[in-house]
Formats: sequence, structure tokens, C-alpha cells
Amino acid sequence: MKSVDFLYSDTLYKSPLYKKYYKIIDFYRKASLEELSKNADTVCRENYGNKVFLRGLIEFSNYCSMDCLYCGIRKSNTKVERYRLTEEEILSTVKMGFKIGFRTFVLQSGEDSFFSTKIMAGIIEKIKNITGGGAAITLSCGIRPKSDYRIFKNAGADRYLLRFETSEPALHHYLRNGIPLENRLKALYDLKELGYETGSGYMLGLPGETEEIRIKNALLCVELELDMIGIGPFIPHPDTPLANEKKESLELTLRATSLLRLLLPKSNIPATTAAGSISPNGRERMLAAGANVLMPNLTPTAYKKNYLLYPGKICIDEDGEKCISCLSFRLNSIGKDICFERGDSIKYREGKKLA
Repeated sequence: MKSVDFLYSDTLYKSPLYKKYYKIIDFYRKASLEELSKNADTVCRENYGNKVFLRGLIEFSNYCSMDCLYCGIRKSNTKVERYRLTEEEILSTVKMGFKIGFRTFVLQSGEDSFFSTKIMAGIIEKIKNITGGGAAITLSCGIRPKSDYRIFKNAGADRYLLRFETSEPALHHYLRNGIPLENRLKALYDLKELGYETGSGYMLGLPGETEEIRIKNALLCVELELDMIGIGPFIPHPDTPLANEKKESLELTLRATSLLRLLLPKSNIPATTAAGSISPNGRERMLAAGANVLMPNLTPTAYKKNYLLYPGKICIDEDGEKCISCLSFRLNSIGKDICFERGDSIKYREGKKLA
């Protein structure tokens, strides 16, 4: 595993990584949001044109063995109506999405041991068969043994998303109820070694966060050489220990989006639902600040309301097809176009060529 000494505050400004990207970080600190967003949007268009890649999100289980302090589906929240999609429901959702035009499906869940290695591998293989191998499969199911990741990759999984949420080791330990950051980083390096298109990311505005931590968050994404980075604002959930913490403005997330685009010009960056949940045009503003991916929620409508990581989540009463027509209209307002391509990141494609 690479050295991450810069994660400790007394070494950040002395680290080679910080010095290498000093000019970008200095610009990020001093520029107005408008200027920062404009520069990031230019870089994004230089690499991806006007395209905004779509991923079909399927939240297939809200059971979770973890007890993260910020999360609405944490193990200790007894107010959650728990559910698991059946294999048939997952596959029928994929069939519907593939017919609409989706060529990437994101299977997301809590850390739910019910979906064993064998069950997950079987679902992955069936999705590949349904789509004739023409769709990418992204998994977001938490930390698993490296042997599981290998089996999922052999079954046909293409990508894996595992957010670290904060780069500050002590804050991570606190927010994840005793789980060390090192565990997350080890899993991410395992995924990269196995050839996954690897994604991670973080929240903005967490309790105890500082501007220095936000810079370290971005630099950790660079150090991990991420192919995709998902970020979004912290939104306190009323049924968690952080219920009374402050919710920050969207500006933190927009500035972070632009910084990431300048640091990682060829990676994919989603405009997250959380941004749209705290501001009516939050996703459009993220796309105008350097993001280039949207993830419409294809989960059957009857279940959507129960996958609430945070309150006020948008689009929980809409079906996936209706959501797309709405997104198309919204994208036109900022001069961008929906794209149903598989949409591997340029960074990942170039890395494969080099290998």
C-alpha cells in the first residue's frame, strides 16, 4: 500500500503530493466559486465534451451490519423499514433499464451478508447474460475480502465504488464507530490490483471537518489514482447520533467538485443526488462545476423511500423512465447532453492501454 503520511496534519504542507499540486490548490483557495467552476467546466468539456454519462442505480438492500454515525440505514436505526430485492426484482429492473438504453448499472446496498459471494456472483453473471455483455456492472456493497472481489470480477463485475468519506484518520474512526481508515484504503488498493475501474469519494461539511481536511480528501483521491469520485454534502439524519449537527451550504461541494476536476481531469465525477436534495438545481450546478455523470434511481418505487441515507432525498416517488425525461430537460439548460454510453473514464481506458 502506498504511503499516506500526508493524511496527518503535520506533514500535509511538506508532502511531495501537496507541493506537486500547489498551484491548483492555491487557485482553489483564492478563486471565486464562479471562476473556479468556469475553469473546471472548461477542463471537463476538453475531456468529455458535452456528454453526461448515465448510470442506472439499483439500491437492492438497506440491511447493514455497520453503525456509521451519519447514515440513515445504520444497524442501530430501528425506525428503518428493511428490505431486500429478490434476484428476480433485480434482474427485471436491469431488463427495464437496458431496454430504455442504460449501459451501466450500479448495484448498491448496505453491508448485507445475506448476499453471499455465491449469490452476488450469480446475479452478476445473469446481468451479463441479460445484456449480452454490453453493460458495465458497478458494485457498491462495502468492504469484502479480496477473494470476494476477485470472484465478482471473474463473474463480470467491472467497477467498484467504496467511499472513504473523510481522509482524517481520527474523524473516520469516530464517524464509522471504530472502523479505521486503513481498512477502507486496503480494500481500495485490493480493487485496483484486481483491475477494477475503482471509485471512492467523500462527504463535505462533516462535523469536525476543516478546510485542511477537505484538501487532504482531494489529495487522497489523487494518491489513490481514482477512476471515479463521488462526493456530496453531509445532510444530518434525524434518526442518527448526528441529528443536531449543522448542515453546510452547497458551496463546499461545488468548490470540491471543481478542485477534483482540476486535479483529476480524466476521471468520472457524478453530480450526486444529495446535492439535488439540498438545492433544487444542485446537480446542475455540480455539472457546471466539473461533474460529468448522473445516476438516475431505477430501484422499484415501492422500495425507494426506505433507502434514506439522509432526509429529503429527491426522486423517491418517480420511476426511472420519468426521471430521464426530466434530467434531459435540465441538462439542456446548461448546454450538456444525456449520454447512454458505457462511459468508462478516460483515465481507466488510458491505464489499460499502458498495461
